[in-house]
Amino acid sequence: MSAADIVLTGAKVRTLDPGRPYATAVAVRDGLIATVGEDRDAPAWQGPRTRVLDLGGATLTPGWADAHSHPVWGLDIADGTDLSGVTDLAGLRAALRTADRREGWILAHGLDHNAFGGRPVHHALIEEAAPGVPVFVRLYDGHSALASERALRLAGIDGPRAFTQRASVVCDPDGRPTGHLVEHAAMDLVTAVLPRTPDAERAGRLAGLLTDMAATGLTSAQVMDLGGDALRLLPAIEDGGALPLRLRLSPWCMPGADAEELAELIALQRVRGRDWYIGGVKFFMDGTVEGGTAWLDHPDCHGQGTEAFWPDPEAYSAAVRVLHRAGVPTATHAIGDAAVRHVLDTVESLPGRADGPRHRIEHIETVPDGLVGRFAALGVVASMQPPHAAYTRADHGDEWSRRLGGERAGRAWRCRALRDAGAVLALGSDWPIAHYDARQVLATARSPRGASPAPGLTGLMALEGVTSHAALAAAEERTAGRIAPGFRADLTALAVDPAEAPSDEIADAPVVLTVASGRVTSGGGG
Repeated sequence: MSAADIVLTGAKVRTLDPGRPYATAVAVRDGLIATVGEDRDAPAWQGPRTRVLDLGGATLTPGWADAHSHPVWGLDIADGTDLSGVTDLAGLRAALRTADRREGWILAHGLDHNAFGGRPVHHALIEEAAPGVPVFVRLYDGHSALASERALRLAGIDGPRAFTQRASVVCDPDGRPTGHLVEHAAMDLVTAVLPRTPDAERAGRLAGLLTDMAATGLTSAQVMDLGGDALRLLPAIEDGGALPLRLRLSPWCMPGADAEELAELIALQRVRGRDWYIGGVKFFMDGTVEGGTAWLDHPDCHGQGTEAFWPDPEAYSAAVRVLHRAGVPTATHAIGDAAVRHVLDTVESLPGRADGPRHRIEHIETVPDGLVGRFAALGVVASMQPPHAAYTRADHGDEWSRRLGGERAGRAWRCRALRDAGAVLALGSDWPIAHYDARQVLATARSPRGASPAPGLTGLMALEGVTSHAALAAAEERTAGRIAPGFRADLTALAVDPAEAPSDEIADAPVVLTVASGRVTSGGGG
């Protein structure tokens, strides 16, 4: 073979390749895996310009992928003061009193619904902390927000609104807005008047974020949006060099989409850069449990959750059929049992389903036994985010569990049940809803916290969730997800074996090396 660009030695290599599951050395050339072997073979792969890296006994695996992330859209969601550490109203008010202001606004994000202590979300709860100031607080779920009275006035919100998608400006019995904005269309009324960040600054923030993500072992991310300005930001970053991560972006299809919009989504599938491309389309079938917008078989404890995000669910199914016929895969946000069932029914109805594109469901927070086996039977990928369970409690005393009740809360985040039933299970973080650190995804997948009593994944299952199964979810199983000749040189080296080490050790283990498309993006001396 020709001399390699990079040779990695001194590793415990978990290839996830059935033909050769273990090795100790790997050669990389032209962005691909050139050969896999043992340390004794390595000298024959080297030339005068080969970079040789001794991994010192670290475990080398296929590069980790975040199967559900929002690095572009997240620049807006995670803007302003971070409230993720706030646990009660006193803490919220204290944080707002000292928050930085941008053009007179206080922007904040990451607030846990549990901080309200069961009180209705209302701007009166925060007015004393920032009297007369426009305040916009995004709740952690990304599907709801709290706006102060001044912010409501600046956005021209003085009463209820009607939307083409399931969304609401929550109002009191007299028709006055409470400041609680539920779902995207309602929040967009305020985001339209927020201070804007220049493209150059946003591109810098995005490049820095992707670099930080690579430092946790990530080599790629499946991005569940187009972020509004991604088609400007990504080329701007690539003008200055390669992206630290390979990105697959899926633009949204929202209720009301007509034939022309669907044709545009199909045409977008041809758009790509050096290290990013558009692949698939993202739908929403419901919202969130805490916001009362998850589509459930039976109402939650507040009588909510009985409606789909698409007011006409059949219109969603019709849009999926158009994309399926065009060979475009879809990913659908479905949290509640009714939402998951409708997506599965839609996929089952697709003509030529077995030979068409692969479809997937995102989140799947509560499902009964009768739906679990249908994922494998229909070839639908389950895409889940184990860190989300941190927002629930084992005693079911949290907002998510109280809304659903004990029975439904007891069948939450059924990662293991889906894997045991034969489903493809791709794992991700949903950043900025949870931290992007891939080690946290691996750890929480094995030791789920919160309302679900179900067993966690095995170490190998969790690793497959961010490697081989993530590749299947993106239809990249022939080019990624294993260490084998001809596959893309996406590689992650961890100081401990992620398939065998205890989950608490994985969460804090040093990432020794990250290689994306044959380029060292973290570790390895730079």
